[in-house]
Amino acid sequence: MDVQLLTDYFYRYGGIVIFIIVFLEYLNLPGFPAGVVMPLAGIWASKGGIGFGWALLLSVLAGLCGSWVLYLLGRYGGDFVLKKYIKKHPKHQELIEGIMERLRKRGYLGLFFGKLIPMFRTIISIPAGILKLNFVWYSVFSGLGILIWNLVFVGAGYFFGDTVLNMFT
Repeated sequence: MDVQLLTDYFYRYGGIVIFIIVFLEYLNLPGFPAGVVMPLAGIWASKGGIGFGWALLLSVLAGLCGSWVLYLLGRYGGDFVLKKYIKKHPKHQELIEGIMERLRKRGYLGLFFGKLIPMFRTIISIPAGILKLNFVWYSVFSGLGILIWNLVFVGAGYFFGDTVLNMFT
C-alpha cells in the first residue's frame, strides 16, 4: 500500500482508518508494515486530526483485536494446520517445536517479549492459542507488548512528524 494513499485515508476518514489498518497489520497481512502505518497515525495525530492519546489507544485496541483473531485461530484450528504444515515442510519441525517449547517454558513473559520482536510479534499469537494460554493473561501481556511497540512507532510519527513522512516520500 502506498504511503500517500494511507495519508489520504487518514485525513479523509480519521480514527477508524487507524483502527482498520493497524488491525490488518496485526493480522500480519502483506502491504501493511508497522514501520509505515504507525508513524503515519502519529503524524496525522500531530496535525490535529486526533490527539496522540486517542491515536495510541485506537492502535492498541486494533492490535489486540488482530492478536485475538490469530490467537483464536491457533486455539481452535492451530493443531490441525500445524500438523499439515509440518507434514508438508518436515525440515521446519525442529524450529517450530523449539518456538513452542520456549513459549511453553517462558509463558506470558515470553509472549510479552515476543510482542516486541518484528514479524514474530504478530505470529506468536498462533502458538499461544495452540498452547491454550489463558485468554485473559494472554490479553494482558499482549496488550503491554503492543502498547510499547505502538508507543514507539506512533510516538515517532507524532514527535518527528513531517521528518518521518519526508523519509518515505
